[in-house]
Amino acid sequence: MGVTATRELTRIYLKGQKMNKDMYHKLADHAYIAGLFDGEGCVQYKKALTCKRKNNKRYKTQIITLEMSMTDEAIIRWVHETLGVGTVVLNIKNKSPSSKPHWKDQWRWRCHNRGAYKVAKIFWPFAQVKLHQLEQIIDHYEPEHVAPNVVSLEAYRNE
Repeated sequence: MGVTATRELTRIYLKGQKMNKDMYHKLADHAYIAGLFDGEGCVQYKKALTCKRKNNKRYKTQIITLEMSMTDEAIIRWVHETLGVGTVVLNIKNKSPSSKPHWKDQWRWRCHNRGAYKVAKIFWPFAQVKLHQLEQIIDHYEPEHVAPNVVSLEAYRNE
């Protein structure tokens, strides 16, 4: 990606806001985390049939999850603190008898649904590998074609 393309993405990302020192650091943090997520993260966007109620009836659901795992707790906690969404859990590797003694415990940051949408919008300008999957999440929450019988609340308020 060239310098011009990066500047254009930054302009789109900031949407015309004046760039002060704090915003620059926040932008740099988001870019770093997006790159880290591109290499270490996982995007799950799929449709599934799940039992939601006690009557064992199956319902169509969307599973939208962003997840990143690594053995360094400090990085995962920093990602969680910087993005402000999701959860951090410890996945202990040496529980089962088939585990290897050299396996390390793994820290996992995960967010779902609307939180994943918020993070996908943050990562979108910087993503390379997972760009298409992040765009699927954004398109799910921001459909391009709205049915004609749906009224925009903003348009209604401005009338």
